[in-house]
Amino acid sequence: MPIIVNLDVMMAKRKISLGELAERIDLTPANLSILKTGKAKTVRFSTLEAICRELNCQPGDILEFRPEEE
Repeated sequence: MPIIVNLDVMMAKRKISLGELAERIDLTPANLSILKTGKAKTVRFSTLEAICRELNCQPGDILEFRPEEE
């Protein structure tokens, strides 16, 4: 998939655990884990906004587009 999720990188930079971030943004750790591993098919803007607010980052710090090689 050409969309890469770098949530784990931002969480490491901010020294925050998955459980702590999930609690702060009112999401289950299981659902946050699905997003973190890139297995989510969708993400709500409200969730992305909450993550960016808590990690003090921009959406582009978390999501990256890489075209598939042909």
